[in-house]
Amino acid sequence: MKNIAVIGAGTMGNGIAHTFAQSGFKVKLIDINALALETGLQTIVRNLDRMVAKEKITETDKKKTLDNISTYTSIADGVIKTDLVIEAATENLDLKLKVFKQLSEVCEENCILATNTSSISITQIAAVTEKPDHVIGMHFMNPVPIMPLVEIIRGYNTSDTVTKTIMDLSIKLDKQPVEVNDYPGFVANRILIPMLNESIETLYNGVAGVEEIDTVMKLGMAHPMGPLQLADFIGLDVCLSILNVMYNGFKNPKYAPCPLLVNMVNAGKLGVKSGEGFYDYSEHKKAEKVSKQFADL
Repeated sequence: MKNIAVIGAGTMGNGIAHTFAQSGFKVKLIDINALALETGLQTIVRNLDRMVAKEKITETDKKKTLDNISTYTSIADGVIKTDLVIEAATENLDLKLKVFKQLSEVCEENCILATNTSSISITQIAAVTEKPDHVIGMHFMNPVPIMPLVEIIRGYNTSDTVTKTIMDLSIKLDKQPVEVNDYPGFVANRILIPMLNESIETLYNGVAGVEEIDTVMKLGMAHPMGPLQLADFIGLDVCLSILNVMYNGFKNPKYAPCPLLVNMVNAGKLGVKSGEGFYDYSEHKKAEKVSKQFADL
């Protein structure tokens, strides 16, 4: 397995492309939006520059990594002669079904089709393809080049051979693969997202403020980041989407999204990506922070 295609040049897609390219694979990064492709490549360059600055890689390593990446705005063109396609598009079921139906029509017969979905059923996605035994979940963690875990999710029909191939491949990326079965939220998000939702409920009920809740979890539970800040970094829309998948899948009220989360998403307060969530990430706020730092000198 040498040739990899990654669909989606957003946060997860460019991170996955970066990781494979740095490990010596030829990567085709695909996005129908040319601007998204350009932005994704710029992100990869910035992340490689940070690694060079920290002396984790050399300038030669950086050049080799970038040379391993080519870009496409057409799925049909980008997946020609690939051994593995990893879909990392928006967490939207209809979109994923459309992509996988197309992949099934245009990919090589033995090409493995993987999705980076964090909650949507692998079995349901595989059902729209001609070879559901070749479909599997590869749930990378953000930021992909740094986080060691890959959740490997077997659909109902995923073959043993495909599963072993993807487990072995993950190890070649210097990742730790963990095999799990196909149920809503899998393992990581089935545990994490309800905790984030409960943190939002705690705020909604007036038990404590944003910084107080995050401080309790950081200092009391040794979490590197508070749950409300983490939700901002994940994206509140993504958190809501995952909760809805689990709520609809299990029909259990414990997975019902907090009304505050729903209202914030409806208001466009999505976290870091929108400039505001539970915290303010706007340019004005950044300028205030810089000014305060100079004032403290």
